[in-house]
Amino acid sequence: MIRPALEADLPRLLGLLAQLHPEDAAPDPQAAAAALRAGEASGLVTILLAEIGTTIAATCTLVIVPNLTRHARPWAVVENVVTDAAHRRRGLGHRVLQAALDRAGAAGCYKVMLATGTSQEGTLRFYEGAGFTRGEKTFFQVRQNGKPQTGSEPDAGAARG
Repeated sequence: MIRPALEADLPRLLGLLAQLHPEDAAPDPQAAAAALRAGEASGLVTILLAEIGTTIAATCTLVIVPNLTRHARPWAVVENVVTDAAHRRRGLGHRVLQAALDRAGAAGCYKVMLATGTSQEGTLRFYEGAGFTRGEKTFFQVRQNGKPQTGSEPDAGAARG
């Protein structure tokens, strides 16, 4: 079954998400619950789950962003895509991604973006198989590491024209 995450799912969901970045420490449970509630309250964030019995076997996060271009049609981003290692190659990842794409389509999104930190060809083909294309845009990011910038450091987030 594919469905939105509930606060009661949080311990199992965090267990699955730990497979995405195993080197990261587990988040504070209260902070994680507050983040889940904030996303739900915004009406713009949906964490989708694929369940097998009591196991959360796959998940992804969909964020729908209001927009002032493209005839004020929103756009969306998908993040935190992971399928439990014991449940891979069963179509669950594609099913949660399809549910995200369906929700984005129902919201009128003109595009859905997804970025991955891997260059593994199998993972890239997985996303292509789910309907995503690569190579159409160039992706940039700024990682916020908690260190304040000093006046002598360039502003990495500023656009240069």
